[in-house]
Amino acid sequence: MIRFKGGAPRTGRPGAGSRGPNASWRPDHCPLLRRALACGLPPTVLGALGTGLALHVGRSLLREVRRNRTIARTAQRMLRPPPRVDGLAVAAVRMSAGRGARIGGDLYEVAATEYGVRVVIGDVRGHGPAAAPTVDAVLAGFREAVHDEPDLAGVLRRLERAMDRHLRERAHAERLAARAGHAFRTAEEFVTVLLLEILPDGETRALNCGHPWPHLLSGPRAEPLARTDPLPPLGPFPLPADLPVVVCAPLLPGDTLVLHTDGAEDARDPAGRFFPLPEVLASAAREAAPTPQAVLQTVLTALFHHTGGPPEDDVALLVLRNERPSPRIPSEAGGAARSGTTDLSPANPLRHPA
Repeated sequence: MIRFKGGAPRTGRPGAGSRGPNASWRPDHCPLLRRALACGLPPTVLGALGTGLALHVGRSLLREVRRNRTIARTAQRMLRPPPRVDGLAVAAVRMSAGRGARIGGDLYEVAATEYGVRVVIGDVRGHGPAAAPTVDAVLAGFREAVHDEPDLAGVLRRLERAMDRHLRERAHAERLAARAGHAFRTAEEFVTVLLLEILPDGETRALNCGHPWPHLLSGPRAEPLARTDPLPPLGPFPLPADLPVVVCAPLLPGDTLVLHTDGAEDARDPAGRFFPLPEVLASAAREAAPTPQAVLQTVLTALFHHTGGPPEDDVALLVLRNERPSPRIPSEAGGAARSGTTDLSPANPLRHPA
């Protein structure tokens, strides 16, 4: 807060460019005022301008304080309590770039199945509510296939068929709309998809269609889960006949996996610099036993400060931490080892609907 103290204006010490404590102040003492008077601007107008400038600065500072408080409250509100899925702690957040919108073009879901914990994260072309129908189509395909298909390749084929049906329906609707003069844009629709399968021993398998690879936080390090080239996104081109599943680094007890959409990597600050997501995750990994909530808090706080406000693209973050008990060594296994508590049955997957 700016405080103004009442009293007579200070005129400086005697002999230091002033005429003593009782000397009167004259306009020629101020260069700015001399220029204003030379331009024919009365001192009263200049005084009003100075008052207005001071009020503007005060209001700008107040807006900055309120913006920082809003960012902090938003980050806290968006953090969800971490549920547990078959021994994995899960926390997630999704932000839409649409003004006032709560849905957007990013999607994620986690499900416990008899084949392991299966995860999907994706990013539909475009953002905001306009991308929501495609999000619904992909999530519906995942929910139908995740418990039926014994391998990830079968799940991805089902997602491709769901996307094809959605595009055909969109094309039919847009052909009808084209008669009224609307543009035909179904051919431009696509979605990036990453499928993960985490087995009870932590072995992790993946199929990636154009999506950023997750980061594995193990000990003090944060490294990409894999570095292989992804397949093309779903929509523009058919999947190849052979779908080799990528065997990734294992998610061992105590390790954390951070999945994200490209809205996090591509976020820029006012100078045009990209958000340094790997460096932020490395900083989070160096914390003692980072919980999924703590990782989200670290990333969101850094992201909001980097962009100076909400990002311009949809952003989704999904954090999984393996909290299953470590396997006992034979010398300590005096009897049957207690199995880890299954917090969510396969029939009731953790869902984050669009």
